[in-house]
Amino acid sequence: MTRTATPATATPYATHPVHVEEAGEKGPLVLCLHGIGSSSASFAAQLEGLAPVARVVAWDAPGYGRSPDPEGPLTLDDYADTAARLIAERGGDAHVVGVSWGGVIAMRLAVRHPGLVASLVIADSTRGSGTAEEKAAAMRARGEQLAEAGPRAFAERRAPRLLSPQASPEQVRAAVDIMADAVRLPGYGHAAESMAATDLTGELERITAPALVLCGEDDQVTGIAESQIIAGAMRRGVFVIMTGAGHLANQEQPAAFNDWVRAHLRIAARLPESD
Repeated sequence: MTRTATPATATPYATHPVHVEEAGEKGPLVLCLHGIGSSSASFAAQLEGLAPVARVVAWDAPGYGRSPDPEGPLTLDDYADTAARLIAERGGDAHVVGVSWGGVIAMRLAVRHPGLVASLVIADSTRGSGTAEEKAAAMRARGEQLAEAGPRAFAERRAPRLLSPQASPEQVRAAVDIMADAVRLPGYGHAAESMAATDLTGELERITAPALVLCGEDDQVTGIAESQIIAGAMRRGVFVIMTGAGHLANQEQPAAFNDWVRAHLRIAARLPESD
């Protein structure tokens, strides 16, 4: 297994440089897109667990973690196009794993660049906060909350809510540390605005890639009903509830999450292309 951290270079898709972590030298490409309060560090278990069967890439989104701050505001399309660039640079297409906000980016990526998306794994995600005015307003308020509290206090307030009641103290501390190290302004504010401005309801039926939609049974952030809507609206969506997990299913139940992803990769490889 190899792991590298490299900045992406420009291609026709977008010009926003990002830091990536990579593992694995053979097999299909798997691109991991983290949630709005996270970074590539949240995919440590996927980088290790999936490396024997895939080439795994996890990004720090623009303005997050070790990625540089963008020069100006970014839309959801900007994030999707930056992800498309990472795939194009590595040749072929990718199975895209998106958690929460990362799932929203992944779905827009599948709409904008269908030829680059072999399949999707959408975990504990949403159609965007633009589905309701109160959700959009709450999302837009996040940047001010971060500015007032600072990254550490902000993370200590928010991260524990993302886990199930069964989460261990070690898992809670890890979630807090990942968030505190990942988020900062202006990147977090741009991401929040991209969510507030997005409602993918009318776009989901355009996604032709096979999709595994996962949701933790104790997810109180986006919730089971939202994941069911997403899976039901896609042409080839399958919905699975993960027991013993909250909103951060890939971190809280990494072995089970990786098993689902590996099974999905095997199934997707045998499926005929959608017309």
